[in-house]
Amino acid sequence: MPAAGADEAAERRREQRGWYVYDWACSVYSTSVLTVFLGPYLTSVAEKAADADGFVHPLGIPVRAGSFFAYSVSLSVIVAVLVMPVAGAAADRTGRKKPLLAAAAYTGAAATAAMFLLDGERYLLGGVLLIVANAANAVGTMLYNSYLPQIAGPEERDAVSSRGWAFGYAAGSLVLVVNLVLYTARDSFGLSEGMAVRVCLASAGLWWGAFTLVPLRRLRDRRMAVKEASTPGFRQLAATIRSMRRQPLTLAFLLAYLVYNDGIQTVISQASVYGSEELGLGQSTLIGAVLLVQVLAVAGALGMGRLARVYGAKRTILGSLVAWTLTLAAGYFLPAGAPVWFFVLAAGIGLVLGGSQALSRSLFSHLVPPGKEAEYFSAYEMSDRGMSWLGPLLFGLTFQLTGSYRDAILSLVAFFVLGFALLARVPVRQAIHDAGNPVPEKI
Repeated sequence: MPAAGADEAAERRREQRGWYVYDWACSVYSTSVLTVFLGPYLTSVAEKAADADGFVHPLGIPVRAGSFFAYSVSLSVIVAVLVMPVAGAAADRTGRKKPLLAAAAYTGAAATAAMFLLDGERYLLGGVLLIVANAANAVGTMLYNSYLPQIAGPEERDAVSSRGWAFGYAAGSLVLVVNLVLYTARDSFGLSEGMAVRVCLASAGLWWGAFTLVPLRRLRDRRMAVKEASTPGFRQLAATIRSMRRQPLTLAFLLAYLVYNDGIQTVISQASVYGSEELGLGQSTLIGAVLLVQVLAVAGALGMGRLARVYGAKRTILGSLVAWTLTLAAGYFLPAGAPVWFFVLAAGIGLVLGGSQALSRSLFSHLVPPGKEAEYFSAYEMSDRGMSWLGPLLFGLTFQLTGSYRDAILSLVAFFVLGFALLARVPVRQAIHDAGNPVPEKI
């Protein structure tokens, strides 16, 4: 029996290490593509294709070129809403998560690699590839997250989740250093600015695809008999929500998370556009700022994981939301052409970014009824990793109506204030008990 227990613990650690590597694989997309390069580059491509009034006309709809990227991010969640509940329900019913994870990861990696083709005025191609890559990233991350309750016990989930985020931010930092060298020394490599950006975009897709092989080898499927066929997207989403209504406290936490994480993801996806278009900062400055975020996010994720062991995950998350609110409000007053203050803002974001996301994921894993992991995480994932839709939509609409990115960034404060109020009202111990899970000593 002791030998069997040791073998089981060793196998669990092996799975955990493989699980970390998927964050290492896919986080480069979120960092290099979504946060740094694609927003400013796709905006510039759309501006080249714009008419004299600064509008492009996808499908005959007038869209300000500066809003096209934000609208594309928002539209991607509609695709994710259709696909994630079906994939999550299928994973729970069959136990075959790895084939679905592989399909999502390699679809996203291929779409990202194809961004090498974005030149000239091909803004529509860029929008389509962004929608496909974002939706695939959402599905893959949802399946990845749903492994957490299966590979980590209740007392270790905060630590395991935080390590996963730390791996992701470490990978983002490493690749951004390479991107920074390539971009700043592009003349030495005989590359134009546009070609250097396209190489950085495509390399993120290759990285994503290559390192996904590791979790696909190490993670185990827990096979179950198929009970019923999956239903179409909105019907399956409705079925998932009906199921969650039997867990009202879990649903209350999810609502709070969807609100504040919508703000987090919009800041991540739109910060580079704000820096380049409103503050007049160059691409090298933006890369350096995001690199600072990545480095500090590793320390922030691990540090907030330790705080959660002392104060509990809920209190630590609430503290991070206060920090988010203050940091974002300060961003409204940043002077144009002053990279030092932009770096100060980036440092504040980095210190709270990884921890607020990692602890939210681990806390939610306690609120999921056993056997419903992938299905519930499909709902959770709708607002994660740049998949939020209301934030980018509000950001884009605010800019379209006011022409000011400062007003657009300030509008996001509402997500953190409302998210704090909603989360503070959730009795998480009761929620964990009602979900049928053991309640950790500190939560």
